[in-house]
Amino acid sequence: MARITGSYPDDLDLLIEGTVEAGVFGGKSDALREFVREYFEDHENERIAAAVALYEHERVTLGDAARLAAVDRWTMRDILREHGLELRFGLEDEEDAAYEAEAAAELEFSDDSKGDEKSHTK
Repeated sequence: MARITGSYPDDLDLLIEGTVEAGVFGGKSDALREFVREYFEDHENERIAAAVALYEHERVTLGDAARLAAVDRWTMRDILREHGLELRFGLEDEEDAAYEAEAAAELEFSDDSKGDEKSHTK
């Protein structure tokens, strides 16, 4: 888990402390994580912009960008192309390879192709 340090106005600090004291959150870190998570859930365009920027700077793969943007890989490819970005192909690491293998296993093929194959062999 990443760690960040930042500053914010005293009033926000008091409100965060108040939510902790009221038992809404277990601690300031819990509160801040929840606030950031909710922000990105409510702001789809900003979430997508962040994923595009990370992909553009080669910090994430296509699959990671899609996950961060909360879209499927096909939609993410279209979004990246709309932003004028060139797609990078190839497996980055074992995790990316596992994701690709899982996605391939979920592909469905019609039985028609099997029937055509049998008719050609007779």
